[in-house]
Amino acid sequence: MKTRIIVLFSVLAAAFISVCAQTLDEAKIWFQEGRYADALPVFRAEYEINPNNPSLNLWIGISEYKTGNEFGAEKYLQFASKKNQVDACLYLGDLYAKTYRMKEAEDEYAKYERAKRRDKDALAVLEPRREYAERLSSLLRKVEDVQIIDSVVVEKKAFLSAYKLSAASGSLLPKNEFFDTQNEDDNVLYINELKDKIYYGQGDPASGLDLYTMEKLLGNFGNEKRLPASVNTSGDEAYPFVMPDGLTLYFASTGNGSIGGYDLFVTRYNLSADSYLNPSWQNMPFNSPFNDYMMAIDEDRGIGWFASDRYQPEGKVCVYTFIPSRSVVLLDNNDEQYLAKRARIASIRDSWREGVDYSPLLADLQSSDSSPAQESKGDFSFVINDEHSYHSLSDFNSDKARNLFSQAEEKEKRLSSMKQELAEKREQFANSGGNNSALRTSILQLEQETESLWKETEQLKIQSRNEEIRSNTH
Repeated sequence: MKTRIIVLFSVLAAAFISVCAQTLDEAKIWFQEGRYADALPVFRAEYEINPNNPSLNLWIGISEYKTGNEFGAEKYLQFASKKNQVDACLYLGDLYAKTYRMKEAEDEYAKYERAKRRDKDALAVLEPRREYAERLSSLLRKVEDVQIIDSVVVEKKAFLSAYKLSAASGSLLPKNEFFDTQNEDDNVLYINELKDKIYYGQGDPASGLDLYTMEKLLGNFGNEKRLPASVNTSGDEAYPFVMPDGLTLYFASTGNGSIGGYDLFVTRYNLSADSYLNPSWQNMPFNSPFNDYMMAIDEDRGIGWFASDRYQPEGKVCVYTFIPSRSVVLLDNNDEQYLAKRARIASIRDSWREGVDYSPLLADLQSSDSSPAQESKGDFSFVINDEHSYHSLSDFNSDKARNLFSQAEEKEKRLSSMKQELAEKREQFANSGGNNSALRTSILQLEQETESLWKETEQLKIQSRNEEIRSNTH
């Protein structure tokens, strides 16, 4: 009986090994075909059995990198590089360059070059990477001295909820909501304060996205116009925002000399030429090798926002809040590590001015009020409707609404504390060179908790507002 069990176990084990081998072989084929997301689960499962296999580390590292998880790729690529998996040097160099670790990037590229010195095709692959790293290094010498006062990580599909523009700045909304379509794209539409002019991205994967505008004529929007070639390129243009002057246009583009994915640009309409000037690329830290987009500036409140997927997991973006400046001021510092930290936005507190009290602006950000911060009075400013804003708990007529708003205030205090903790951990992670896996996990968990708490706070405010309106109508 015992012999039969042993034989049966051996047969099952052999079958299991055969299936795994077959699956791993399939994963290698998918890898070669560029189907990295399909291959990755198989590689990870095999890694649990054989974590010290250099080839397996190489495949996982490249697959993680190709699917957007640069930080997740790093430890695998480092292991593979140390084990003389030459292709790992190439991707590890790219990763270091994208995180502004230029010396480490060049070390990996040099290692790849030595190993491939007789392979002209391989060296041809290396050259543009080195040129790109050199371009990033050059741009790091012109990092803008911008004060970033807050950040929040949100779902990309709902990132506009982090933008709280005053009425004078116009509105941002999903394009498909405005046109009432079922399209599942993430194009954003801007509508001005008078609600008589709109800007939006439009196109398809084949032709690319371009920026268009429409005006309201006789009560309806029409006369669609494509913006000129000075704005629209062979790449994608989207995420428009127009300043109240009606002339200054911020937008995102994958063309116009972008350094990676979407980059932020600004241009102005030239009335005499009836066209837009050539767009200007926004300096680091606004731009990065990742997707950076949707810059909006609220002149009344003296704050601006932009979104970025830098160092974020798939489906998430970080929306940064900053203080706009009337003129571009570059950092007067020759310390390359400091410039890299400011470019990465490793810590938002690094950008704060000594002796400046940011608490009024931060308090204004916590409020759902979209009126100018300087006009707020009392303990807080909470918009009920177009005619009424409350500034103290005694303003509430409904006990239930007052209680809901008090709960929201308590959660906002916790949220402020969690954001500070998150900023500190991000700074620690940046200083560790992105090698602290425990800290990475802690940051991801804290980001999820912060986003969840922020949603709870916003929902309580909505419930409080609705309850107060309901109470006042009875």
